[in-house]
Amino acid sequence: MEVFWLEQSLADVSSDDLWLSDSERLRCSSLRVPKRRADWRLGRWTAKHAVASRLNLPNNSATLATIEIRPDASGAPEVFSNDRPARVCISISHCAGIAACAVGPAGAAVGCDLESIEAREPSFIADYFTVGEQEMISRAGKSERDTLTTLLWSAKESALKALRTGLRLDTRCVAGKISDDASLTANIWLPLSVCCPGDKVLQGWWRCSGELVRTIVTVPSSGPPVVKD
Repeated sequence: MEVFWLEQSLADVSSDDLWLSDSERLRCSSLRVPKRRADWRLGRWTAKHAVASRLNLPNNSATLATIEIRPDASGAPEVFSNDRPARVCISISHCAGIAACAVGPAGAAVGCDLESIEAREPSFIADYFTVGEQEMISRAGKSERDTLTTLLWSAKESALKALRTGLRLDTRCVAGKISDDASLTANIWLPLSVCCPGDKVLQGWWRCSGELVRTIVTVPSSGPPVVKD
C-alpha cells in the first residue's frame, strides 16, 4: 500500500477563500479565534492539495473547492469530491505553523501526527505512558530523552487516529516501540510499531527533522510515506 505525505506552512496558504467549498467558508467564518482559524485553513489547504495530488487532479482553486473535508461520526476527516465520497482516506495534523496530511487508498486507515520536541514533566510521563514506555524513556540518554518522549507520544496519537478513537481512549492502552539502535537524529523514515488492545500491533513510520517529530500509522501496513512537494 502506498501512502502520500504532504507538508505545508502558513506561508503557503492562499489569502483568499476561493479554494474552499461554500460550507467550508461558513465553517471558517464561524471560527472567531485567529489562531484556530489559521490552523483550520492550513489543515484544509494541505489536505486538499494532498488529495488532489493523490487523485491526479489539478490544484487550482476551482478544483480544490470541489474537494471537501468533512468530519465523520467519530470526528475523523472524510474526503468528498463533487459531493461524493472520494476513493481515499486521510489524516491531518498541524503544529508550529506546519500542517501534514497523509493520504491512503479508500478502505485503509491512516493516522499521522506532528509534534514539537519539548521537555515533558515526569507527571505527564507517569500519567500517559505505559510502564514499558516509561522504562524506555528512563534508559535514554539525557540528550535524547525529550525526543524519545515526544516520538512515543506522537506514535500514540497516530495510532489512535488510525483506530478512529483519538484521545478518547486511555493513551496507556497503546504502547509505541522503535528499534533500540535507531538514531533519533536521523532525518529519514524509520519503522515503528504500536501495541493496541486485543494484542493488535499496528505498523508505522517516524522521522525527526529540525524541532519536529513526524509519525504515521497505517492499516494495513505500508512502506515509508511518499513525500510530495
